[in-house]
Amino acid sequence: MTTTIPAPDLQALAHAHLWGHFSRLTPEDAGGTVVIEQGDGCYVWDHTGKRYLDGLAGLFTVQAGHGRRELAQAAATQAEKLAYFPIWTYAHPTAVELAARLAALAPGDLNRVFFTTGGGEAVETAWKLARQYHVLRGDVGRYKVISRDLAYHGATLGALTITGLDGIKDAFAPMLSDAGIKVPNTNSYRATDTSAEALLMPADAIEAAILEAGAETVAAVFLEPVQNSGGCFTPPPGYFARVREICDRHGVLLVSDEVICAFGRLGSWFGAQRLGYQPDMITMAKGLSSGYSPIGGVMVSDRIADAFLDADETFLHGITFGGHPVSCAVALANLDLMEREDLAGHVRANEERFRSALDGLLDLPIVGDVRGMGFFYGIELVKDRTTKETFSAEESDRLLRGILTPKLIAEGLLCRADDRGEPVIQLSPPLTAGPDEFDEMARIIRIALLDAMEAMGATS
Repeated sequence: MTTTIPAPDLQALAHAHLWGHFSRLTPEDAGGTVVIEQGDGCYVWDHTGKRYLDGLAGLFTVQAGHGRRELAQAAATQAEKLAYFPIWTYAHPTAVELAARLAALAPGDLNRVFFTTGGGEAVETAWKLARQYHVLRGDVGRYKVISRDLAYHGATLGALTITGLDGIKDAFAPMLSDAGIKVPNTNSYRATDTSAEALLMPADAIEAAILEAGAETVAAVFLEPVQNSGGCFTPPPGYFARVREICDRHGVLLVSDEVICAFGRLGSWFGAQRLGYQPDMITMAKGLSSGYSPIGGVMVSDRIADAFLDADETFLHGITFGGHPVSCAVALANLDLMEREDLAGHVRANEERFRSALDGLLDLPIVGDVRGMGFFYGIELVKDRTTKETFSAEESDRLLRGILTPKLIAEGLLCRADDRGEPVIQLSPPLTAGPDEFDEMARIIRIALLDAMEAMGATS
């Protein structure tokens, strides 16, 4: 069914009234704002009937694919029974069931869940939990938090303090805490020394930062299993083992920010499982419900929860819609679906085929690097592949927003062309995608890159 508002009018209304998130008020595409109206599987359709391959799963979110009636039905059934009730003091069945289900899936002793409505809230919750945990243990000086350069952990003020992107922080600098400490990320493509020990330098930098700040002041380290912003930076072998040792040595909590990397995106329920490390907390959102209803949360270890139990203290934090009955019902149905169809296994079985399709683009001189894992990849674009020279800020803006984004949209692929760091194209399709979708993504990206090379003169 199409909208009753004529297409030009709908775009005009969007232009006049809708303020998109992290979006300019001028449309990315010359044809006007793309208004997505319906979806099925790996594809979505706009309000004019044009079909697009959803190469980003909405926003690293729609694990199960679009148009899953059972998830919509789970929401309707729960809303008819109990549409809303808070988990402030009280509980309701879907929140209880989902918490128990997640505890059974999570690694180690992550047996408690604090629910939120999204990823940024989950990150802020984890930081506050870390702070109050240390206070309860008598470490009242611990409040600082370490995260990586370019890493995105959310846009609310607390999460923005942890985020490592100066470009989205500068305007709000007077409002931010000075508690955030940044360390190098794991971008091995631009490393000058690629020996095994040198690639572990970003882990050693965490210890150096703890010592420089004073270990007695550091509460937590926040790391994504695969860093999103900058273009899918994977960790070198031994990285998380070393970080875990460093955190334990200095009494610092390790938070695995898995707002993107959990629920099959890397081929396991949680990214920490795929990469073989044990965090003290895991932040999550997005794929928990495949985006069918907003939900997020923090998985919390027993030792953190025990500090609150032993002191009989309240965690001084709450969110009205955290653990919403409908969202929890949808998440439970989503986990059922993912288990039944073994979507994580599907990712593991197909990740090399996906990678191979993208590696085929390396014959283009503008493609410098292809990196990632599971169904989560980044393609870094360069001005000169031999020297790895990148584009200037002005050139990057023209490349990504003036050429690539409108061309990709015109050819029917929705993905991310981003310059938080070096210019990259990011791909994160629904976990139901297969070889046909991989080939289609690679084909359309090739067309767009050939246009970009001609326009930018990047042919050598």
